[in-house]
Amino acid sequence: MPTSLTTLSQSSLQDYVDCPRRFQLRYVDRLSYPAIESEPTLENEKHQQEGEYFHRLVQQYLIGIPAEQISKVANTPNLQRWWENFLVAPDLRGLKDLGGLYAEATLSAPLGGFRLLAKYDLIAIEKDKVTIYDWKTYRKRPRNEWLAARMQTRVYRALLVHAGAHLNHNKPFEPEQIEMVYWFSDFPNEPARFAYTSAQYKRDWDTLLKLSDEIKTASSYPLTDDRTKCMFCLYRSYCERGVRAGDVDEAEAEMEAEELFDVNFEQIGEIAF
Repeated sequence: MPTSLTTLSQSSLQDYVDCPRRFQLRYVDRLSYPAIESEPTLENEKHQQEGEYFHRLVQQYLIGIPAEQISKVANTPNLQRWWENFLVAPDLRGLKDLGGLYAEATLSAPLGGFRLLAKYDLIAIEKDKVTIYDWKTYRKRPRNEWLAARMQTRVYRALLVHAGAHLNHNKPFEPEQIEMVYWFSDFPNEPARFAYTSAQYKRDWDTLLKLSDEIKTASSYPLTDDRTKCMFCLYRSYCERGVRAGDVDEAEAEMEAEELFDVNFEQIGEIAF
């Protein structure tokens, strides 16, 4: 087991699944990023910064700051459009009026020899139903099949079952109570919804345990055989798999500019489970 690695996230697990070598360079060796992720660089960087800022606007709205006040600081065309789309989205109407809203919530639980952590954009509880919301500022709407297979979808739902009892009067949520919703700021009427079942939860947690065991006992980290993933990898020059980044439109077709707002796990006060 890598001595410096104590936590796993959906991002690190996705990196491991996509390319164990990328996982090693990023999380075990902690190497700096030698390459840009996609072209054109400045445009992509600005879009990511706006995406992060949009998340902050939504968080402020959910904790009670008036929408009119927030609208004044949505000061770029993208932010204005995303914010207006958020306010009128049919699937989000009445969201603020729910009693159990947990914005930017972090859950943690043991996983093998690690701790599994996840930061949720929003957990919304209404009677016997709990919905995980995740805000996406993608320029293209991904396929539901792609989203369903992502570690984020699997980790977020499974961890809420495993470590969310304190949000439910110390009673664990049943998988069937949970739904995960990806809401796309440029496609406000096309959210992706993923219900959950006990069978899916067992499959997901077993998979997570298997991956954590693989990581704990890994003696080598092979390169991915899928070279298309290298086009958007920040570490591709370490592996001699290209210098030029992939085009941003291609990157979003592949839908991977993973984790714009990664959690700084070392500075989070853990919730003990």
